[in-house]
Amino acid sequence: MARQSEYAVMVEPLDAADGGGWLATVPALPGCMGDGENREEALADVQNAIVEWQAAARELGRDIPGPSSLGQWRQRVPRSLHEKLKMRAAQEGVSLNALVTSVLAEALGKRAG
Repeated sequence: MARQSEYAVMVEPLDAADGGGWLATVPALPGCMGDGENREEALADVQNAIVEWQAAARELGRDIPGPSSLGQWRQRVPRSLHEKLKMRAAQEGVSLNALVTSVLAEALGKRAG
């Protein structure tokens, strides 16, 4: 069985009309969600919700979906950008893929926050 930390979690702010705070959902587990006053609380709450969701599914004899597989796409970029990314990855001692994943995750976090 998959550990709760292996599931992708979407975290988004709630509108003031909905009480404010943050909502965390697990797309692979329909209806599995948690909330909190801030992102960290919502993430902690959804980890507990994953455990409870899995327990309820077992009790009902239902299948428990595993985490989604890794996503993949190919992106063409100008040679100059590719070279800059390769240099930065080398400076940080990581692969080009790891660097790009980190940069994208950071950018999405800034947009959501």
